[in-house]
Amino acid sequence: MKVNRNILWTSIFVDELVKLGIQHVCISPGSRNTPLTYSFAINKNIKTYVHIDERVSGFFAIGLARTIMKPVVVVCTSGTATAELYPAIIEAFQQRIPLIICTADRPGKLRFLGANQTINQQNLYKNHIRQYFDLDLPELSFEKFSLLKKITNDAVKISSITDKGPVHINFPFEKPFEPDSITDNINPKLLVQLENVETTFVNHATGLMKRNSQITQILKLLRTKKKVLLIVGPERNDNQFAAQISTLSSLMNYPIFADVASNLRFGLVDKENIIINYDAMLRSREISKIVKPDFILQFGRILTSKSLEDFLANQNVPRYMINEYGDWFDPANKSIASIKINPVDFCTEILRSFKNNSDSIPENKWTEKLRLLDKSIEELKTKIISNSKFPNESGIIEKLLSIIPNGSNIMVGNSMPIRDFDYFSGKSEKDITIFNNRGASGIDGIISTAFGIAAESRKPTFLVIGDLSFYYDLNSLIIAKQLKIPLVIILINNIGGGIFEVLPIAKYSDVFANFFKVSHQLNFKKLVNGFDGFYKKVNSWDDFSSTVLKSIKWKNLSVIEIKTDAKQSLALRKKFWETVKSVL
Repeated sequence: MKVNRNILWTSIFVDELVKLGIQHVCISPGSRNTPLTYSFAINKNIKTYVHIDERVSGFFAIGLARTIMKPVVVVCTSGTATAELYPAIIEAFQQRIPLIICTADRPGKLRFLGANQTINQQNLYKNHIRQYFDLDLPELSFEKFSLLKKITNDAVKISSITDKGPVHINFPFEKPFEPDSITDNINPKLLVQLENVETTFVNHATGLMKRNSQITQILKLLRTKKKVLLIVGPERNDNQFAAQISTLSSLMNYPIFADVASNLRFGLVDKENIIINYDAMLRSREISKIVKPDFILQFGRILTSKSLEDFLANQNVPRYMINEYGDWFDPANKSIASIKINPVDFCTEILRSFKNNSDSIPENKWTEKLRLLDKSIEELKTKIISNSKFPNESGIIEKLLSIIPNGSNIMVGNSMPIRDFDYFSGKSEKDITIFNNRGASGIDGIISTAFGIAAESRKPTFLVIGDLSFYYDLNSLIIAKQLKIPLVIILINNIGGGIFEVLPIAKYSDVFANFFKVSHQLNFKKLVNGFDGFYKKVNSWDDFSSTVLKSIKWKNLSVIEIKTDAKQSLALRKKFWETVKSVL
């Protein structure tokens, strides 16, 4: 049987991925990655997305993986193309998003000899990768093919289960790459033998946690402490967790500080004990004294609120973190431990313990105080923010949430958009899913990620983004032109880095204007039109609402620009926070 060894090698790799349930790949064009690209292209069981820009490809894959909850493969050629993927790999590592990064490479013998498009790709992403595999050149033997299948199995298992996150496989190839360039003759029986090599991948089941000294201590604290605070940070929490944490909160009358990206503020979950205005509370020293807990259980990542982070840094009370991989999300490093367990299993076990010992449940009036404070702040928010004049950045949040349909996705950009969402979004029974790139909190790849979410979710998808983040990911707009993926972008344009207005450096006007704010005069209408997108700059809240509703029907890219004044928006936020302090 006449074959091209590179194509046979990569075809077996791709076939194995399909057996393991992989269904999506993002590919950037190149020469050295021809064998990988060809093998993915001819396999009808994998959906391919082609992106010219590797950085766009990586972040698009993040959006895909977060939507489908499975690993997504990313393929690129050798050289600096591999480095362009690094920002997305960092984000995926920080948020434990499953990606399988496949970089093509020159043969090892060409390293350090000045060969064209050859860099040292050995463990290139070592600080932000869950596992690295450096393959040998393709070799047509049963042993080498079996090893390739094992590595493929290991990569999928690690990426999706045992140490969730990005995995890197480096593929060196020698020419020729094309399938009709014959390099070898092999016995077809070899392929039959390989078909009989069973995959080692097994489905994951966390099981309930084992009782150990830490769990016993947590149960003891829950039974003896009156002021127990549940904190739920940014995470793709599912309905099962939402139901369990809500049941635990109701049974024990515990308050829940829920980050907007925890997704607990939305949907039909019981929200009686969900506190959303804790950031405003904690800006007041007097109110902070009321909030002070006796014991803290933290689920998920670091919360968006800097006020809460500072508050926790000053608390000398027992604090445990609960997450599936035992990750440490405590910048102040004051927690006792991070319990490595699925949060649903944890809640299930705690609920079982208390339902069997209901007489030990303590009385709790502290939660009622927090609920009353939260309600009062919400009323002030309506009075000051919701009724504010157009335009202001804070008011956009409530307006958008009120008009988008049930079942929508919202990708929220970094800098001020995610903070304003956390400060000013209310509770809603709408089934809304919040996405963000808060792993490394960069402004790169925000639009690409939103396109990745929209591509497979089949739900109305919105992106709220600042002008600099929009400009930084401008290359991604070609996705809309090529793939016709519907996405509605709310572009908040305050002509520069508005978030820096809140920093002390803002009072040094000359340095601030030239080195931090860095104003631009970009014409976003021309940029959007250049990618065949729909564009409109809105001039009132009614105009904003009607344009958003029209854009949902537009089956392509829509950009709705709101020009704001960063100083005025900051003044409104400060007015709200000062009113909270004085009134409460």
